[in-house]
Amino acid sequence: MTTRSLLLAALAPALLLGGCMGTQNRGIESVHQPVVTRNDYALDIGTAGDALASGEQQRLRGWMDTMHLGFGDHVAIDDPAGEGRRARAQVAAVVAGYGLILSDDAPVSPAPVTPGTVRVIVSRMAAGVPGCADWSRDASHEFDSNTSSNYGCATNKNLAAMVARPEDLVHGRDSDAVTDPAVAGRAIDAYRKSIAAGAKGTK
Repeated sequence: MTTRSLLLAALAPALLLGGCMGTQNRGIESVHQPVVTRNDYALDIGTAGDALASGEQQRLRGWMDTMHLGFGDHVAIDDPAGEGRRARAQVAAVVAGYGLILSDDAPVSPAPVTPGTVRVIVSRMAAGVPGCADWSRDASHEFDSNTSSNYGCATNKNLAAMVARPEDLVHGRDSDAVTDPAVAGRAIDAYRKSIAAGAKGTK
């Protein structure tokens, strides 16, 4: 037996083993599932008595514009002393301008709130599927009846991208909040009332 033949014979088990390495999908439930992450952004704004200091409401609005505040964001106030009653109402008015309601639950802040200020916290969640696309397993050497290592990536990445509120992937929604017939039929009603594209003829 030549040296080359001996080398190939020694490498054959390693090559076969290498073909079976990679992500294992043992069933039709993909190992690639959406992961929801949360980031908290905080802004300390000054108070005068129990209201916001002069100009702070405008500064808060500018910060929220920069944050592109919108649907899915949670806004809360961290006011441990409970002295900013009017400040809370002023912040709520700013938040309402973005179509949101001020939340009663504020996340725990890593640093104490300085006296004479209140902390506005914006919590934002995002969903993604880490590890996709995944072609780590060679399907041509599949002897363990695994599905593809990339199985489920497309479906779950689309789900993570399309869900309006990423937190719904964690604990869902109250069924009473999503079964309003008027809301459910709004898109169908708009479709039925719309004028066909060719109604006025083609140009």
